[in-house]
Amino acid sequence: MTARRIETESPVRAWPKGLQWLAAARHPALRAAPLAFAVALLAQRSISGVLARLGHPGATLDDAYIHFQYARAIAEGHPMQFQAGAPPTSGATSLLWPVILAPFWLLGARDEAILWPAWGLSFVALGGLAWEAAQWTDRLAGRTAGIGAGAMTLAFGGFAWCASSGMEVVVFAWSIARASRRASDWAELPPAQRRPTRAAELVGLAWAAALLRPEGALTALFVAVVLAGCPPVGSWRARGWALAAATAVMATPLILFLFTGSPRSATAEAKLLPGNPYAVGPALFVAVRENMRVLVGRLLDGDAWSAEFLPRGGAPVAMAGLGAVAILGLRTGRRWRAAGVLLLALTMFAPCFYVTFLWNRLRYLWPFATGWLVGLACLARVVGDAAGSIRSRWRAATGLLCGAFVGLFASKLDGVLEDVALSASGIDRQQVALGRWAKESLPVGARIGLNDTGAIAYFSERRTFDVVGLTTRSEARYWVAGPASRFEHYERLAAARPSVLPTHFIVYPEWMGFDSVFGAPLHEATVTDSTILGGQTMRVYEADWSPLGSGEHPWTGGGEEIDALDVADLESERDHAYDLLGARDGEQVVRDGEAPDGVRVCDGGRANRVRERFVARLRPGSAARGMVRLEAPPGAIVHVLADGRPIGELDAGFGGRWVERGFTVPAHLARSKTPIELSITGGPATVFHYWFTSG
Repeated sequence: MTARRIETESPVRAWPKGLQWLAAARHPALRAAPLAFAVALLAQRSISGVLARLGHPGATLDDAYIHFQYARAIAEGHPMQFQAGAPPTSGATSLLWPVILAPFWLLGARDEAILWPAWGLSFVALGGLAWEAAQWTDRLAGRTAGIGAGAMTLAFGGFAWCASSGMEVVVFAWSIARASRRASDWAELPPAQRRPTRAAELVGLAWAAALLRPEGALTALFVAVVLAGCPPVGSWRARGWALAAATAVMATPLILFLFTGSPRSATAEAKLLPGNPYAVGPALFVAVRENMRVLVGRLLDGDAWSAEFLPRGGAPVAMAGLGAVAILGLRTGRRWRAAGVLLLALTMFAPCFYVTFLWNRLRYLWPFATGWLVGLACLARVVGDAAGSIRSRWRAATGLLCGAFVGLFASKLDGVLEDVALSASGIDRQQVALGRWAKESLPVGARIGLNDTGAIAYFSERRTFDVVGLTTRSEARYWVAGPASRFEHYERLAAARPSVLPTHFIVYPEWMGFDSVFGAPLHEATVTDSTILGGQTMRVYEADWSPLGSGEHPWTGGGEEIDALDVADLESERDHAYDLLGARDGEQVVRDGEAPDGVRVCDGGRANRVRERFVARLRPGSAARGMVRLEAPPGAIVHVLADGRPIGELDAGFGGRWVERGFTVPAHLARSKTPIELSITGGPATVFHYWFTSG
């Protein structure tokens, strides 16, 4: 079957007479008018719901305010500095979105008003996305399926929710769909018609996609491959355009390196599995596989987190849609077009390399939903063709099935738009309210420790310390490691740079993993009816750094200290070649207790340890006294080895309380780097600290 035939076989006559003009319309303005009306109606419903609840604009995600803060930084002349004078950071998910918003902030769209251009651009992009879905599908599956794909795009609640969020999601979705679709068009043109202007557009789209979100690099790579594989007249031009698109793949890492000294964004450091200390080797494979299982088995199936947006039981249908794309690509000879759709759809699996992608109403997944929606439209065409082979009038199944898909998505819209208003209200009553309170109540010189750094930083206009590390340089690795590593890190900061530590905290207390550094509570905001928040109560505390350093020395001390290993202190562990030995996320603890003499001691450690292995820096040929602080169940025994040889057994269990136990490293085993191993029987232990003294 030829490409021409697949286009003309659309069952326009099966449409109701009142809509046949739409299916047959050729002029872009006529075809775009219903689309513009539908987008305007959707935007009106979304935004009016927010305004009705809040009385003013409000974002549905706290992360939107991170982008607004970076947009303000660009407008103020200190790009990529979250606040003036701070080191450059890469906390925004998107590099380009703050750049796009910055002129609006400069022109007066400040405070809550920045949401108006964010909303406007997002809903215009949603209209453009529906247009791209329709155009993309048209040449694969015909006009009826194309109109169905566009209508599904508008009816899909994930896009409506994200367009209302203030984030870059829908603009990014449009950019990758547009780039892939136009690249497909390029591949189908005769070489003589592949003009420089078209190639320049493709290169620009490749760069826009890559700068809007890191996953856009895959789209940029697709564009580069198309340009290289389908060259215009003149081979040198082909290489030049393909190279220009390919360089977009490295655009984000290069910009990050130039500004921050690292090609990796803080978001990647905090959220990606590769590089996570607890996802190494087989553990990485298991974690990615589990994320893929959740994506296919639950999210695409409309279960749990995606039930708000997708009909239940849809995963097999969605998968069949991708198969239909491949079938139509082969039938029509439009292999590049089918490849672009499949690449876009399968890029949804890229977030499976995150620790989790279940944040923020699945916003990390939805930019790639366009490929799946095109797949559903193609499936409707394949079903219609199969039915038409039995009886010609049954080709109307294409339009009917597209209409059924649109109806299933649209049936979710009322709930989605209600959630948009409720989510914006929750953010407004918690993070925004606390940010405004901080501006009025905290000193101008205050520095606020945050674990949701968007709205509070944006509205308070106070310096911030992001404990998650998205907007405060170098903190992400300690957040990923766990609460004990953060506590030990704060001890180092207190000794070296105390001025960078927060004077106050505005946090979800349970997120911190310890409350030892919380002083007097000052204020709080509790919201119980919004699931978009990280917790029901966010509380303001004065910072109390007095516990820092209290666990640095043994309470059973004596002798000259030669070496010390502070477990969970990342720098100390690195210096002592401390082996994690399969340690997992969530196994760090901060113990706030008393020494035998009643003095308060706070120390971070690692739990569930049955083996320990590290290197002690001792004096060669001189015996050393070792000391370990740990907590183990009654009856636990610690077997100690130095350089592979047993040197003692310690009774570690003492009523479940933490204790310090000593052992001796003989002179003939002591070296400048002495391998020390512990094997714990009778139950796993929590290990906090090691010291080595002379004698």
